[in-house]
Amino acid sequence: MELTVIIPVYNEIKTIAEIIRRVEATGVVREIVIVDDGSTDGTREFLATLHDRPHIRVIFHERNQGKGAAVRTGIQAAKGEWLIIQDADLEYDPRDFPALMQPAEEGIADVVFGSRFLGAGRRPILFWNMVANKILTFLTNVLYNNILTDMETGYKLFRRDIALTMPLHARGFEFEPEFTAKLLKRHVRIYEVPIRFNPREYSEGKKIKMKDAFIAVWALLKYRFVD
Repeated sequence: MELTVIIPVYNEIKTIAEIIRRVEATGVVREIVIVDDGSTDGTREFLATLHDRPHIRVIFHERNQGKGAAVRTGIQAAKGEWLIIQDADLEYDPRDFPALMQPAEEGIADVVFGSRFLGAGRRPILFWNMVANKILTFLTNVLYNNILTDMETGYKLFRRDIALTMPLHARGFEFEPEFTAKLLKRHVRIYEVPIRFNPREYSEGKKIKMKDAFIAVWALLKYRFVD
């Protein structure tokens, strides 16, 4: 499997070197595409030092546009047949890559979601974040007639050609509901596997806010009827 890992980054100087190390340590990655979304904390300068590592490509946004915009840039730049999105904050563990890849390699899935709610070990999640995740996943299942357990997961492995055929518009955290909605509308084969999860606190730099849940609801409703 030709796997490209897309890492959207915004002000993650404390964790970016470690997440790159962890991704490389998996031994299954062909290419790493890092999209810096206008960082101002030294992340940008660190990434500029990686030019001599041929398997790593770094793309710089001149200003902060949002996670969705960074992911879309990464999708366009990636060369691998299969792509996976990897947040830079260490919440998601690249050691789960083989588990995510297995259904795809067996030919039973075109997209694989890593679910935080299927029984794998995890650090306790902030209560209201968990409630918001459950509500958004429930709404997704009602609107799109499915039984997902974790629509908002940051771990999504998918074929590049599938993403390139979709009109993706998200600029912020609404990428997850938009992408999921359009996959379900196209009846793409989605498989879920359990993953590890180590959520960080807002004091540690967590960026998603409660207002993003309302934006996600709007995205789910909108893309039920438009594309």
